[in-house]
Amino acid sequence: MNILVSCVTSETVIRGSRFIAELLPCTTQAEARALLKRQKERYADATHVCHAFVLGPNAEILGMSDDGEPSGTAGRPMLDVLKGHGCTNILLTVTRYFGGTLLGTGGLVKAYGGSAKDVLEKADEQNAFELLVAKQTFTLTVAYSVYDELKRFLSNFHVYDLQESFATEISIKGQIRQDEAESFSARVFDMTNGKTKPVFSSGTD
Repeated sequence: MNILVSCVTSETVIRGSRFIAELLPCTTQAEARALLKRQKERYADATHVCHAFVLGPNAEILGMSDDGEPSGTAGRPMLDVLKGHGCTNILLTVTRYFGGTLLGTGGLVKAYGGSAKDVLEKADEQNAFELLVAKQTFTLTVAYSVYDELKRFLSNFHVYDLQESFATEISIKGQIRQDEAESFSARVFDMTNGKTKPVFSSGTD
């Protein structure tokens, strides 16, 4: 399962109608709603802003809307394309500016589904996806005397979103791949002569 890590846009004109397809990374339904609201505000003059999203580590959270297009002609084909791509944590919007020619239900399904395929192909070309990896959040506190050694040691692991706070001691927070957590903990414990052990909480990105 892959997750989207950067925004991607593509545009198609079909019989005068302009279709703007955009992929946006998101992790929750609340975030998807907020992004969709922003898209609708951004394209307030558009005829339709249709959407579909897939969320969750197992792509178990789904949503879609035709936004005024005939039922089943926009959101459903967009969602079907997303599901077929093996991706999650992604919001797809397709914004339509009507060009004066009706496309019919079959034409709409083809237009929205095709727009979804085009923007996903572009995302693949731009390496906008990465493998979904289970991660654990960790926190630890170390003395200044071992900080430089710890920083060098961290480069041996897949560490994300590192945050550091400097006070009497140094507090470090971040995420590490779940399959590296046990080894990471043992190495920190050894490095600090048993004085420090990371505290973990589960999380998936």
